[in-house]
Order: sequence, then structure tokens, then C-alpha cells
Amino acid sequence: MEEQHKQQKQAQEQDINQLLKMRWKKLKGLQDSGHDPFQITKYHVTCHSQDIKDHFNTMENQEVSVAGRMMSKRVIGKASFCDVQDLKGKIQCYVACDNVGEESYKGFKKLDIGDILGIKGTVFKTKTEEISIYVTSVVLLSKTLQILPEKFHGLTNTDLRYRQRYVDLIMNTEVKDIFIQRSKIIKSIRKYLDGQGFMEVETPILVSNAGGAAARPFETHFNALNENFKLRISLELYLKRLIVGGMERVYEIGRVFRNEGLDARHNPEFTLMELYQAFADYKAMMHLTENLYRHVAQEVLGTTKIIYNGVDIDLGKSFEKITMLDAVKKYAGVDFREIHTLEEGRIAAREHHVNFEERHKKGDILKLFFEKFVEEHLLYPTFVMDYPIEISPLTKKKVDNPEYVERFEFFMNGWEMANAYSELNDPIDQRERFKAQEEQLAQGDEEANTTDEDFLNALEFGIPPTGGIGFGIDRMCMLLTDTTAIRDVLLFPTMKKLRCSEK
Repeated sequence: MEEQHKQQKQAQEQDINQLLKMRWKKLKGLQDSGHDPFQITKYHVTCHSQDIKDHFNTMENQEVSVAGRMMSKRVIGKASFCDVQDLKGKIQCYVACDNVGEESYKGFKKLDIGDILGIKGTVFKTKTEEISIYVTSVVLLSKTLQILPEKFHGLTNTDLRYRQRYVDLIMNTEVKDIFIQRSKIIKSIRKYLDGQGFMEVETPILVSNAGGAAARPFETHFNALNENFKLRISLELYLKRLIVGGMERVYEIGRVFRNEGLDARHNPEFTLMELYQAFADYKAMMHLTENLYRHVAQEVLGTTKIIYNGVDIDLGKSFEKITMLDAVKKYAGVDFREIHTLEEGRIAAREHHVNFEERHKKGDILKLFFEKFVEEHLLYPTFVMDYPIEISPLTKKKVDNPEYVERFEFFMNGWEMANAYSELNDPIDQRERFKAQEEQLAQGDEEANTTDEDFLNALEFGIPPTGGIGFGIDRMCMLLTDTTAIRDVLLFPTMKKLRCSEK
């Protein structure tokens, strides 16, 4: 059986090789006859396929020019049909020898599935009521030298889809729709923030100190300066420098890089949006989050009601609020208000099979409880507030309980969607927090922050009370497009290099 399968595979590879050779031969013939498609530099396009379908009543019998990839061809004597796919969809084209001329028709019959064509003709409707183009001119704009996947099965190999996204976009129109939606989501975010008086800015990607988040950075070397640099893990510290400088409302949408694992929600490079608002606190960030999500959903989807993984979520309703202490008490049955020492926290962790490390403080253990027992229950929009100070080195303490800080994380579908603070603006306290992070780093925490002297210097010039928040754009896109993996909303996700034997 195995030998038979091997022989079938070899025969299939031989067939493919023959088809590829034929395509190269066709290209050579075109070039030798002075019809090299790669010498064509432009083609005048008047509309897209969907435009014709949407406005057929006014476009019937009008001349149009479309351009796209031929996805199917049916030759029937001296009249043929083909489907041409462009950005907005497909349209049927009727190619008749009498209408395009004998030489042009011969050329059309030699075209291959996947070739990129320019089509000119008049709009009409067939006897079967299909809106089509009665072709008067066909121009080969680019010759495909590869073979598209078989049309009925498409490109279904997930790994191959991510590696060859260009083929995925050709074969799977729903994939293209996801990325069109992603573009609309980001445009809508910008529109909302611009309308709220925020200014979009850009900050460095190569940094000497990668701070602002608990993450391990990527490292690189800058030859010209002979210095080591890191890729940023956050946008925070530079944006807060701008608040110091008097830019009261700023935001940035950009790539950040974290040297971590790959899974359905994590990619080592991803898109983060951070904003900072002077004279505001974390409660203002809650208000902004609710309004932003509603605005984007309404503008992009036309509704505030979404369905993700079969769960109905109404973004039009007020988002829930719960403290981390109350959430852990509710779902784990452990009240950390009654846990006063590190040792008591460790005992509770052992009793509930929560794994911790020797370096972990009481606040770290509380977060471990939260991750194990709470996160999976937060399906609906929820602000989890008031985090322990040990895991929040850049956040202002709560006046009435300095063991905790004015911080929230926003959750949906059991995922962290945003992280917000009342920003710490006391440079003396900030230095002590950095010092505590350095101690964690020395004890083996590779994700701990390090002291950023220039940032401390900026704080010493004075920064007003400020609210700040970071949104995971990729996860937002996943929720609004109902996709299950972060790679489905990244055009080119990070992939392990294929070995020669795997190609």
C-alpha cells in the first residue's frame, strides 16, 4: 500500500512538472512572437467586478474595462466563458471568436488558469440571468508560471496557507475579506481617536532599553555605532515622554516584538495601539475603551452585536467591572484580603495546585490564581481592576490601599484585550519600582523591566496625572472577524524555516 502511494505521488509530480514546462514553453512562444506580457506596463481599469453587479441597472450595455486573474475557463468551439477575479470578487466574461477576432481568440484558448488578464467589453446578462461582460478585447497582462491549487479543494493546508499567503488570498476569498475588514478596523480606530483630539505619532523601534511591559526582547547589533540594541516590546515609555513635553493626547499604532512562544493568541511580532491622555486616570480609559469598541463595531460591522465562536456578545451594553480580588474570590473561592503574608499566599497556592516560583511575591501568586481560575470565565466585556503592585511597576498606587494600583485589564472571550493604568508620575517611586524589577531580573525573571535613566530624567521634569492604555489590535481583529487564530489576521505570521526535506 505504501509503495502504491509512493508511485501515485511520483506520477502526480511528473504530471505537474509537465504542466509547468508547458507554461514556460508558452511564455517563450509569446516572447519570440513579440507578445511578451511582462513588457506591458499598465492597463486602464474603469471598475471592479462587484461594481458592475451592484450597478447593473445603470451599467447594462455600457463598455467597461476590468483586470484580474482568470480562475476558470470553458472553451465551447468558437465561444468561451471565463471567470475573472479582481479585488472585489469575480465576474463571468463571454469571449466569442466573432467579437474579438480569430487571432485573439486563438491566443485566448492558449491562456492558463491563473493568468492575469485585462478585459474590455459591454455589460449584459446571460439567459441564465448571470451578469457578465461581452468581451471585445482580451490582453494578457502577466503569465502565471505556477499552478494554482485544484479549485474544488482550494488551498486547505493551514501551514502552506500561512507560508504562501499570496496563494491563500487568490484561492480563498473569505481570507481576503478578513484583511479588508482588518484595514477598516484600523482606519476606524484612527478616525475615533482623531475625533477625540488625539494626535498620532511614531516612536523608535530600535531601543537601548526595552521597557513598558513584562516581556523578553529580541536583541540586535547596530554596526555603525558598534552598540547592541533591542526591538521594542511596548510603546509606553516614549509616548509618556511626549506627555512630559506637553503633547496632551497621543497615540501610536505599531509593531512590537516579544521573544516568546507561538500559539493561537501569540505571535512574536504583533500590532499594538497605545494612547496616553494627560489629566485623566484609568477610569477615563474604561470610558474610552467602551466607546472605542462600540464605534469600531458599528462603523465596520454595522452593529454592536457580534458573535464569536458561537457566543453572542453585545458591545452596546455597559461593560462589567470587577476587582482582581473579587474575581479570584468568586471563581477560586480564595479571598486574598485574608492572606496577609507571602507564606500564607504560598500555602493557598499549594492547596489549590497553583504552581509558583521561589521569586514570586504575594501579588504574583494572586495573578497566578487569576490566570488559572478566572480568565476562562470572562467571555463578555469585563474590566478587571486594581492589580497588585508587584506586577505593575509603572502604575500609580491606590491611595486607600497601596498594595494595589489603579490598573485594569480588559477581557473578552477569556482573553486580555487591553491593559490600562493611572500612570505613575512620581519619579522617586518609579526609581524604587525599577529597582525592585532589577532584583526580579537578578532572580531569573527574564521579563522584568530594567531601569531607564532617561525616562526617569523625563519624569523629573514633571508629568501631569495621565491615563494610558494599550490595545492588542490583532485580538480585536480576531473578535470582530470571528477568527480563531492570530495567524488568521496576520498577513505574514512568523513561521519556522522549512528544512530542505520538508519543501
